[in-house]
Formats: sequence, C-alpha cells, structure tokens
Amino acid sequence: MASISSSPRTVEDIFKDYTARRSALVRALTNDVDDFYAQCDPEKENLCLYGHPNESWEVALPAEEVPPELPEPALGINFARDGMHRKDWLSLVAVHSDCWLLSVAFYFGARLNRNDRKRLFSMINDLPTVFEVVPGRKPVKDKPLVESGSKARNSVKRSIDGQPKGNSKLIEESYDEDEDEHGDTLCGSCGGSYNSDEFWIGCDICERWYHGKCVKITPAKAETIKQYKCPSCSTKKGKTVD
Repeated sequence: MASISSSPRTVEDIFKDYTARRSALVRALTNDVDDFYAQCDPEKENLCLYGHPNESWEVALPAEEVPPELPEPALGINFARDGMHRKDWLSLVAVHSDCWLLSVAFYFGARLNRNDRKRLFSMINDLPTVFEVVPGRKPVKDKPLVESGSKARNSVKRSIDGQPKGNSKLIEESYDEDEDEHGDTLCGSCGGSYNSDEFWIGCDICERWYHGKCVKITPAKAETIKQYKCPSCSTKKGKTVD
C-alpha cells in the first residue's frame, strides 16, 4: 500500500513527495521493467503499482482499511498483462500511474490555498509524465502547441492584453509569459482564476481583468474597442465602453 512517512504540508514538500514517487514509478516501467513485468502475474489477486517517498516501487495488494490512508492506484493491473502487447500494457499502467500521482499530490494539496495549488500544479506540469517517458512513446512537444494556440487565438489574446489589433509582437511575447504574468489573476466580477483557454479583457483604467462573459464582451466586440473601461470605471466616469 502507499506509504507516507510524514504528511507534506508546503508546496515544496508536496512536490518533493511527488517527484520521489514519480521517480520510483518511472524506474519500475523502464530500468526495472522485466522485474515489474514478472511480478504482475495475472494468476495472482488484484495488484497495484505503488511508488514510495523513498523512491522505491512495489507491486502489492491494495490497502485493506476503508477509507485508505492515501488515494489508491489502479486496481488489478496484472489482469490485463497477458491480454495486451507488452508496450501497450506498460503504457496503460503509465497513464494510471500518472493519475495516481496527481491524486496523491492533490490529496495533500487540498489544504493549500488557491494560488499555492496552482503553483503546485505548475511545478508538476513542468515534468514529463510517466506516460511520456515509457520506452517507445514519443514525448509531447510543448513549443509547437503553444505557438499554434497563439496563432489560433490571436484575437482573444489581443483583447486580454488590451492591445490594438496590429501589435503582434506583444501578443507572441505575452503568450510565452502567460503563466508568470497572469498566474494569480482573478476576475474582477466573479473572482474566478485566470485560464488561458478562456477569453479575458483588461480594464485600461483600473487595470483589473474580467472574463469576457462576465462583462458581456465577446472577442469580436473587443476588436473594435480602443480603450476598454470596466462597468465599475464606466459608472465612476459616467461613460460606457468607448
């Protein structure tokens, strides 16, 4: 079963726990793969793959206590072993291992505040997943995806940055620095956290950010606005959006 020496409480402690467990699982599915494969005998009972904080891995029965001390990994990984190609089976175990790692990290992270949880996920997201390092699996390249996303959503990002239509250089730079620049941004209307997949618009007066849907501004409408004033600033100035 999953072991826990002492409950990690800070972002750094939780991330250290995550990386140790991740290293153990990566080793089980790469360097120690023959040993791991042999231990997952389909004739045995439901087995789970555990990664421990001391960077050791273990194939064992699930925890007996209910509810368990920590979230449990996928149950019965051994049953599918002989019914799939070895590479496909290892990839399946890798995906379930990633899910388990995230569930353990956010089990600890549930006690963090919103910004710390976001920082924790950002740190985790900077590491390749177990699935990505399984032999024969092509890693997902981040750079082309970011660039294509930037081109596809230029109008949205343009409005988020409050810039005129032609300022493409700033648009590209702002996408590269999106996490740092907007990571702690909250919507001035609903209080929701920033998400680059949603349309946002910034007030040129108070510099607060808003979901477009919260202030009823669409990407197309934002393109026609030279200077955006949020509802609060419009009321103060006695004017509406330019």
